[in-house]
Amino acid sequence: MTVVPARAAWSAVIHKGARLTITDLHGNQAVDFLVYDAHDTTVRYSAPDTVHAQGNIFLTTGSVLMSNEHTPLMTVTEDTCGRHDTLGGACSKESNTLRYGHHTWSQHACVDNFLAEGARYGLGKGDLVSNINWYMNVPVEKDGTLGIVDGISAPGLRVALRAETDVLVLVSNCPQINNPCNGFEPTAVEMTISEATA
Repeated sequence: MTVVPARAAWSAVIHKGARLTITDLHGNQAVDFLVYDAHDTTVRYSAPDTVHAQGNIFLTTGSVLMSNEHTPLMTVTEDTCGRHDTLGGACSKESNTLRYGHHTWSQHACVDNFLAEGARYGLGKGDLVSNINWYMNVPVEKDGTLGIVDGISAPGLRVALRAETDVLVLVSNCPQINNPCNGFEPTAVEMTISEATA
C-alpha cells in the first residue's frame, strides 16, 4: 500500500492476476492512468479499442482496458464510484496555457508526471497515449461537447483492476487547479497491490 501525495507521480509493475486498488482518500481527485504490457511497452492502452470493445465511453465494473493490439491489459473488478473518463486526456503546460492563460505555463501538469515517471522505464513523449482519468467527471452533451465539472467521487471510494497480463502502470495524481476535476485542491490517493493467490 502506498499513499501518493497530491500532484505526485507513481508507477509499478503489476503481475498477471494481481489486483491494483486506487482509493480516493479525500474525494474529488482525478487520477490520470496509463498502462503498458510490462514485457513490450509498444503494446499499450488504447482508448479507441477500449471504447469500441465495451460500446461505452465511460469505465466501470466489468470494463476491460484493451491494448492497441486489441488484447486485454486489465479488467475493472470493482468500482464504488460509478463511472470514469476515457476522453478528457492529461493536462499539460500547453493545454493549460491554451485554456487558462499564459500565467499557468509554470504550473506542474500530468504530462510532466508521466514523462518523469516513464523515463524510469525508458519511455518518452512518443510513448504517451490517450489516458484514463479515474474519478474525473467529463459529461458529453448531445451536441458532442465535453465538460470538466465537479467530480462524482467521495472520500474512500475505490476502483480495483485485475491485471490480465504483466503490466506497467503509470499514474499522475492530477495537479490541475484551474478546473473542478480536483475540486481546485489536489489531494492524496492510495494505491494497493494485492498479489494473485494460487
